[in-house]
Amino acid sequence: MAKRRISHYFEYAAIRMIGFVLNLLPYCLAMKVGDFLGWFSYRILGVRRKITLTNLKATFKNEYSIKELDKIGLRSYQILTKSFIDYILFPSLKNKVLNKVRFEGKENFDKALAKCKGAILVTGHFGSWELMGAAISEAGYPIDFLVGEQHNILIDNVMNGYRELMGIGIIKMGVAAKGVIKALKGNRFVAMLSDQDAGGDGTIVNFFEMPASTPKGPAAFAIKVGAPIIVGYTVREKGNIHKVKVEEPIFLETTSNKEEDIRKLTQIYTSMLENYIRRYPDHWFWPHRRWKTTVKELYK
Repeated sequence: MAKRRISHYFEYAAIRMIGFVLNLLPYCLAMKVGDFLGWFSYRILGVRRKITLTNLKATFKNEYSIKELDKIGLRSYQILTKSFIDYILFPSLKNKVLNKVRFEGKENFDKALAKCKGAILVTGHFGSWELMGAAISEAGYPIDFLVGEQHNILIDNVMNGYRELMGIGIIKMGVAAKGVIKALKGNRFVAMLSDQDAGGDGTIVNFFEMPASTPKGPAAFAIKVGAPIIVGYTVREKGNIHKVKVEEPIFLETTSNKEEDIRKLTQIYTSMLENYIRRYPDHWFWPHRRWKTTVKELYK
């Protein structure tokens, strides 16, 4: 336990130091650092590279050559590290995020809020998702993030501190039900990531022609409160400008079969995410074992 606490302090000190240095750099130079770190993690350290390539081969099958899949994998690491740096740069980007963001479909936020039931904002580990949340907040929309707790509480506090700095509210998993319902009834947005394996607690939907266990939370909360779901994503464009695409609100006509309603709604937004990934395969987080519950043989 003592060793763990010491390692947590070292991790905290490292994050604070990295953040301090990066916030001194011009934005374009900080992004070049991200490109290098992504290349180093993929090519030199090989962090989860095998899982990344396994996922890419399984999802795209014969659409790309091995060489092309490898390039997609490398680029995804670089986009991921640059997205992490975007997050670390929040102190420098405060009140300046909209200078780097171009919204498409922002009027769909207003359509959802007009119902006075808030909305569940669903996205995945795709592009610079933390920056998208900051942009939504800076654009004047009330938004909360549903977040899990990191093992290192010091790092957890830093991460949530960055979010709160940008005007984002925090709802922790431990009080998820009460916090999410309260936020929705207050006509707020609640943002959730819903693209990782949910184990035995998930609902099974089709994702890249394979069954995938997916979190029930977004659909369950939306159905319970009668709130719409809005799917969105962010794409990094030339000049380090981010396009934030906001889809039409999804309203589901519910039936007496609650579990089937949850599965159906989850399938709708999961299919939308799949379409994004097909268009921008280098923007998704491939190192996660997405099908470990339902297609276990994939990772043997």
